[in-house]
Amino acid sequence: MKNTSQRDALFLAEMGVGPLWQLRDVPQSEADPVAEAAVVEAAPETAAPAVAPVAAPAPVPEPAPAARAHTPLSAPPYRNPPPVADDSAWDDSAAPEPAAPDVATMDWTGLRQAIAACTDCACGAGRKPVYGAGPRQARWLIVAGTPSALDEEAGQPLTGDAGKLLDNMLHAVGLSRDRDVHVTPLVKCRPLNAKGGDRAPTPGEIAACRPFVERELALTGATTVLSLGQVATNGLLGRAVQEPLAGARCEVHRLGEVPLVATLHPGELLLRGENKAQAWADLCRARSLGPRG
Repeated sequence: MKNTSQRDALFLAEMGVGPLWQLRDVPQSEADPVAEAAVVEAAPETAAPAVAPVAAPAPVPEPAPAARAHTPLSAPPYRNPPPVADDSAWDDSAAPEPAAPDVATMDWTGLRQAIAACTDCACGAGRKPVYGAGPRQARWLIVAGTPSALDEEAGQPLTGDAGKLLDNMLHAVGLSRDRDVHVTPLVKCRPLNAKGGDRAPTPGEIAACRPFVERELALTGATTVLSLGQVATNGLLGRAVQEPLAGARCEVHRLGEVPLVATLHPGELLLRGENKAQAWADLCRARSLGPRG
């Protein structure tokens, strides 16, 4: 094979076209040192026949890369952050608790349902709340402390002998439970001790039930409140349950805007008949606060 001459090699190099042929093993004496130096790129033995050299297109300058915003190493390689899975829909603890119903806006039906469903104190399973009884529009609201076993069984406040004595007391001042007075317990469920006997209510039990009584007062439109006994009086006046009733008697208090008179519980009067004169004085005081007739 004929070797490329020095002139041809220089010409091809000037045109930007490399040699199309590679020298085979040639004795050192026959090799052309100038052409050998001009060889830039080797072609395989099976290369296609040489074609006429074509001028290479002028190189087009590459556009400068656009400026790229600096991305911290800690940032993700994508534009928008991945969505964060929201597990709150599956987590009951994350769901907001429903708002408690507002007792101050309830009607009689809603109030009774709220008392039946109340779980604010430790009455536990099997509780038998005792609701108020009497006309829904009343002149007096009479509040006793807690239901007795007879009250719980009857589902009515102030039953048995204590209830009969209360009826006689009201009749003496010209009032009737059927017509003029709504009677209700302050604590709606009977508080029991570990042995199943009666006990005094706790401050928490009184606080849980007091809004019910305040709503009963608003619904009845009563103009006088008569509290019976130490528990009812101290609970309505915000005093400690253990404080003696004597400290609250003989004066007129207020439950909101309504006057309140404290007196002894009929059950106590059955045990201490000598105190009936004190109860009579309290009834006359309460009777003097409202219209007669």
